[in-house]
Amino acid sequence: MGLQDRVKRAKKGKIPEHVAIIPDGNGRWAKNHGYERSKGHKKGSEVAENLIEFASHELSIKFMTFYTFSTENWSRPSREVKFLMALLKDFLQKKEFKFMKNNVKLRVIGDLSQLPRKTSMIVKRTVEKTAKNDGLQLVMALNYGGRQEILRATKKIIEGVKEGRTHLSNLSEETFRSKMFAPDIPDPDLLIRTSGEERISNFLLWQVAYTELWFTDTLWPAFAPEHLLDAIFEYQSRERRYGQVKDKERNRQQ
Repeated sequence: MGLQDRVKRAKKGKIPEHVAIIPDGNGRWAKNHGYERSKGHKKGSEVAENLIEFASHELSIKFMTFYTFSTENWSRPSREVKFLMALLKDFLQKKEFKFMKNNVKLRVIGDLSQLPRKTSMIVKRTVEKTAKNDGLQLVMALNYGGRQEILRATKKIIEGVKEGRTHLSNLSEETFRSKMFAPDIPDPDLLIRTSGEERISNFLLWQVAYTELWFTDTLWPAFAPEHLLDAIFEYQSRERRYGQVKDKERNRQQ
């Protein structure tokens, strides 16, 4: 079955509104091919670009969140970190026109204050320039950690209580969510992680409570639209219960 036939098949089922991705395996892919790690990261950025375009044009996915740079990634060799920051800056500079052409809206979650000044400026400029676009919302998690996001929200609530703006008696999941980086973005329906690792790695800890998880041994630089479709087909085959039981099971219990 060709790619377009598989796209048509996918569209007959429910397409996830929000797909989150942990694009893992750039370094291993580079090593397997005898390249430096930087080559793997560059190839990975090209894969991300192609997948964003495919998801937007062919599947009309509304949100895609990429774990672009975690709070833990600062512990990598300084040379690699500098390359990743430069790669991000160059990627956004080169793709800004394409984002506008394809109606992509860039959003960012994470603490940008620690990013290099030039990289941070380009990120903020692209976010501002694409703010009115209403197509695919591309969410980049930059200097992001799920625990850090939850801690940040907790501190904001405590500040609100001290200042009298928040009352603990009214504290709810909705209140807590409102203090997070992007409370208006729906929780991911599907989370994909590449390279054979089966961990969340501090990514969207609050948001993935009921997300469907899909893992693949494929390294990120080798990830293709066909793999995304495989994940979607698996997603469509599952029944999302959100902690509830099916009607038949409920009837048997009554």
